[in-house]
Amino acid sequence: MTTSPPSAASTAVMANPNTLSDRAAMGLPDTFAARLGPWPLSDHRDLLAAPADLLVAVAEDPGQSFLRRYAAGTVLALIGDPRIRPDDPPMADIPAARARLGLAPELVGDVTERWRHAGVQEDWIAKECPVHETDLAAFRIALHPVTNAEYRRFLEDTGSTLLPTSWRFGCYPEALGNHPVWTVPAEAADAYAAWLANRTGRAFRLPTEAEWEYAAAGPAGAEFPWGDEFTADRANTVEHGPLTTTPIGVHPAGRSPFGVHDMAGNVEEFTADDYRPYPGGAVVADDLALTRGTYRIARGGSFTRFGDLARCRRRHGWYERAIYAMGFRLAETP
Repeated sequence: MTTSPPSAASTAVMANPNTLSDRAAMGLPDTFAARLGPWPLSDHRDLLAAPADLLVAVAEDPGQSFLRRYAAGTVLALIGDPRIRPDDPPMADIPAARARLGLAPELVGDVTERWRHAGVQEDWIAKECPVHETDLAAFRIALHPVTNAEYRRFLEDTGSTLLPTSWRFGCYPEALGNHPVWTVPAEAADAYAAWLANRTGRAFRLPTEAEWEYAAAGPAGAEFPWGDEFTADRANTVEHGPLTTTPIGVHPAGRSPFGVHDMAGNVEEFTADDYRPYPGGAVVADDLALTRGTYRIARGGSFTRFGDLARCRRRHGWYERAIYAMGFRLAETP
């Protein structure tokens, strides 16, 4: 993978990204920026004739280079990705637990300072406080976020007008079927889950905030799905990613302790919950609250944002601008 030269925004403390242009908020220079070579498949032509099961194995093999994993995922998008099962999405079983969630107030300053270069504001992190415990019943969570191919089927079956703004002119992106769908409103995520539940007779829904964080961080409450240190090549964030969505599962070293893919980076994911303070916490009237009022909590970061949003505890939401790449994944009540 090649990387573009860092801009001033990426090497110094960034202003609040909500006050910057999309490119400036991503730390991109004013000149052309690209992270992949002009022909990503050119060095991996052998994959063009590979069967789907081999392509999946390559795409999810942390021992392969990112470019080869990406190439395998790209071919899968063209020939049909067997991991995409719209009526029976692959799920991870999460056992019942007493989950310890949130952030200790005395750590807010440390986290803010660590991500100051990305424009992080202290009140954004304060929303994660305090540490609290909650009982979670056993649940299931999808191994991957909902893809363009799956969302297309929902639109065709329902006639919904909730088209993703990432589908230019509302046209389906044929070569990106196994990429996460984005950007859709929370209402579209709710409608998709209700449609699939009705279609299959299963209890599909969006995960709660607590379920999402526990599925991402695991019983140890890790900072990121893979551990406590940010490692740029384990997630599709702006630090390392190709500046676009990637096929599901091509960052296998970033899987959560429960084996769930893409919970850090690629697209942000709506949960079932609107923002409210945690038990014992104070209302934080940050810029999201001031501009959106009530808003749905999203988790997980995206290809357009820095690694701060990929932290398992990070609570976020949607501004209606292109840099907010909002998707979702399903949960299920057993």
